[in-house]
Amino acid sequence: MSQWNQVQQLEIKFLEQVDQFYDDNFPMEIRHLLAQWIENQDWEAASNNETMATILLQNLLIQLDEQLGRVSKEKNLLLIHNLKRIRKILQGKFHGNPMHVAVVISNCLREERRILAAANMPVQGPLEKSLQNSSVSERQRNVEHKVAAIKNSVQMTEQDTKYLEDLQDEFDYRYKTIQTMDQSDKNSAMMNQEVLTLQEMLNSLDFKRKEALSKMTQIIHETDLLMNSMLIEELQDWKRRQQIACIGGPLHNVLNQLQNCFTLLAESLFQLRRQLEKLEEQSTKMTYEGDPIPMQRTHMLERVTFLIYNLFKNSFVVERQPCMPTHPQRPLVLKTLIQFTVKLRLLIKLPELNYQVKVKASIDKNVSTLSNRRFVLCGTNVKAMSIEESSNGSLSVEFRHLQPKEMKSSAGGKGNEGCHMVTEELHSITFETQICLYGLTMDLETSSLPVVMISNVSQLPNAWASIIWYNVSTNDSQNLVFFNNPPPATLSQLLEVMSWQFSSYVGRGLNSDQLNMLAEKLTVHSGYTDGHLTWAKFCKEHLPGKSFTFWTWLEAILDLIKKHILPLWIDGYVMGFVSKEKERLLLKDKMPGTFLLRFSESHLGGITFTWVDHSENGEVRFHSVEPYNKGRLSALPFADILRDYKVIMAENIPENPLKYLYPDIPKDKAFGKHYSSQLGEVSRPTERGDKGYVPSVFIPISTIRSDSTEPHSPSDLLPMSPSVYAVLRENLSPTTIETAMKSPYSAE
Repeated sequence: MSQWNQVQQLEIKFLEQVDQFYDDNFPMEIRHLLAQWIENQDWEAASNNETMATILLQNLLIQLDEQLGRVSKEKNLLLIHNLKRIRKILQGKFHGNPMHVAVVISNCLREERRILAAANMPVQGPLEKSLQNSSVSERQRNVEHKVAAIKNSVQMTEQDTKYLEDLQDEFDYRYKTIQTMDQSDKNSAMMNQEVLTLQEMLNSLDFKRKEALSKMTQIIHETDLLMNSMLIEELQDWKRRQQIACIGGPLHNVLNQLQNCFTLLAESLFQLRRQLEKLEEQSTKMTYEGDPIPMQRTHMLERVTFLIYNLFKNSFVVERQPCMPTHPQRPLVLKTLIQFTVKLRLLIKLPELNYQVKVKASIDKNVSTLSNRRFVLCGTNVKAMSIEESSNGSLSVEFRHLQPKEMKSSAGGKGNEGCHMVTEELHSITFETQICLYGLTMDLETSSLPVVMISNVSQLPNAWASIIWYNVSTNDSQNLVFFNNPPPATLSQLLEVMSWQFSSYVGRGLNSDQLNMLAEKLTVHSGYTDGHLTWAKFCKEHLPGKSFTFWTWLEAILDLIKKHILPLWIDGYVMGFVSKEKERLLLKDKMPGTFLLRFSESHLGGITFTWVDHSENGEVRFHSVEPYNKGRLSALPFADILRDYKVIMAENIPENPLKYLYPDIPKDKAFGKHYSSQLGEVSRPTERGDKGYVPSVFIPISTIRSDSTEPHSPSDLLPMSPSVYAVLRENLSPTTIETAMKSPYSAE
């Protein structure tokens, strides 16, 4: 089943997450119509290869043209219109930057895999549970309800202000009429009645002014309360969700809802400000003893202005944190002289601000770090915000060509010291802007989450560990001295984040058994719910008896999966994290030839398989092959190794001992679709070699001595050379080979 078909079968709560990351950059219509073709392309490789990206973009447009031709025959006018519009958008947006479309599609496919993995996980971890708290959703609904109520109240005071204006105009007209009357008329009964009417109008005007000001005061109070409690709390929750999403967690994009609330509040406050200005005009035209407007308006206007400034200050956010396009799963780690992207957004969307708000980016502007390392940003560091910049119609700006450059320091600095010293230094990218609107001038500033600067890609794993630890351990977005005394992390949360690394980076998270194995590796006890782990234990201290840390070991496994066994991992056929003791417990009661795949605990980035068989006297025996690392897997695909693997026991014919993947899946059923070619094509040389060379076949083979249950030596595990294979073919008849394939060790 295609990945897209699996996505469409998800529950509605997961489908809502999918909906959030499809927009005009990569419309969902294209994902749906070209699902299989899109999944068959290597978008991640294209995101780092301009030539490949250009070809893929052209092929994408060709695929779209073919779909247009198909729907044209069906006379589906709406779909024809949408496809033409989408083609025009894609061609215009990505023609000069084809690698960007590869990044966008690669990110979308990766997010789909992460959501599928999350949907298949039996239990949510503590972090994800906290993000999906029902009280959070209830608060969001309350915020939206209160914002709508404030907007409605301001509309009512608008009517009150207009009524006051009309009432004052009528009073003014009547008063001036009396002033123009003759002296004799002023003593008449009609004149006395008119004076009484004017007095009643003045009383009514005074009452209405006080009533309007009272309503406005209440609106100001409710807005202040809403902003400083529920709305700001909602924004802080989004920022926390963004922190979690940066380290592989679930994506909860509520910015559009927040933008709606911020914009409605801003419109209401500006409208309230204009109403106060109108009241001042009315008071200037006509005032009286005890007039409430001069006594209250100034203070109220100051409060409204402060609320507007506070609203704008909080609305200026980093929508997408700094990230190198070459490493989309590792945001907040920046390499010197390598471009990164970052996106800013103003949650107050007013047409008057389009192209009027210029944003300037700088690094370490407001802090003095303990490091002697200093950086500057090269490239275009000033850009204007626009509504057209974003596909969802928000007021935003994206910096795509910034590069950090390290400044030379006469004092040297920690850049020349150990990797841990460099990767524990935190820096901040600051963004400034000035907004002039309706007579107000506001200076705004916001900052990215802390970033780690590296000068060599070998520092990336430890830098990413720092980013993980920081964002798991604290909600503080600007604690740049965090690693002076890093706090311990809750082990249950940390293991949840470890699972996210696998779901976001290699498309499948970890189950409870796999997490328990990691917990055992980190602690003495397997129960990890109430435990804590120190930063040193996670990333700096070597594992017992090993020459590497826990994080180095885990990162090497992620790299191994990504580059060499990704399809097998996604299918769930790699148990991976299982100890040798647990492995034997699982296999001991299984049929001979049952095997499982696990990651090596002693070799970095190694994977091995263990199978079970029985001796002649019925004794259960276990055999584990020397771990395969990325060097050997580059020469021969792992699925082919499992298919063609042979052992020679007691000078007998080479046999394949692998029959069933644990618990009882026939090997070819599990891995058949991942074989690079059919067995017959691999094991039988063609009649003519290529350009005069004799065709060759590589077969992994091990020798097991009669007095040992383990392969004899690592050298025996190398693929069988063509010459050895030729000798076997010369000395064994086809009937003998066929008999060997049907032996107890061969796969069905």
